[in-house]
Amino acid sequence: MIARRMTESARDVPHYALQMRIILDPLIDLRARINDGAQVKISINDLLIKACALSLTESPGVNVSFTSRGIIQHHHADVAFAVAIEDGLVTPIVRAAEAKSVRDIAVEARDLAARARARRLAPQEFIGGTFTISNLGMYDISSFGSIINQPQACILSVGAAERAFVFRGDEPVAATVMNVTLTCDHRAVDGTVGAQWLGFFRKLLENPEPLDDLEVKSERQEDTHA
Repeated sequence: MIARRMTESARDVPHYALQMRIILDPLIDLRARINDGAQVKISINDLLIKACALSLTESPGVNVSFTSRGIIQHHHADVAFAVAIEDGLVTPIVRAAEAKSVRDIAVEARDLAARARARRLAPQEFIGGTFTISNLGMYDISSFGSIINQPQACILSVGAAERAFVFRGDEPVAATVMNVTLTCDHRAVDGTVGAQWLGFFRKLLENPEPLDDLEVKSERQEDTHA
């Protein structure tokens, strides 16, 4: 079934790829702060799932599916993430990820991944997502493109975090950078829409405070008391 769906997607979907380089140091620092003394440890991938979900709410034109009857607009960001299993891969889904804290996403994603490897997922836990993220950074893959997981319109491929020089003004400075590739179904998502989504996504990773729900909540409380 996986092979058939991949073949159909690669053959039938008119797709294109958008690539972007993202400075990751602020996200790494945020993860360290969140995990300091916390019982529930979060991963970079948990933060990426949350960032994808928030970006889908900011750029809903990506959170769609193409069908023979028209384009479906999804109300929630049901973010699937690729998990390698013995004979292929499966994509468990974090439903309504935009409404969940990154800590809740971490707990849920860990449980889904463990049950995916044990082949204990129910069909509703891996069928019907609205967006997929595939992360091969842990295998030192710099960048890659993925086949769209139909009927979704987009899939994000995440490469490894690497040290590199970037320019701030005219001065080169060392930074941790990551390459991402957004593959889009051109029937449902135009290039400008995909580019705007990537722009929101990069902004969130390079200014990641909105991903820390406790910090956002604290700031809101301070505003209320003021």
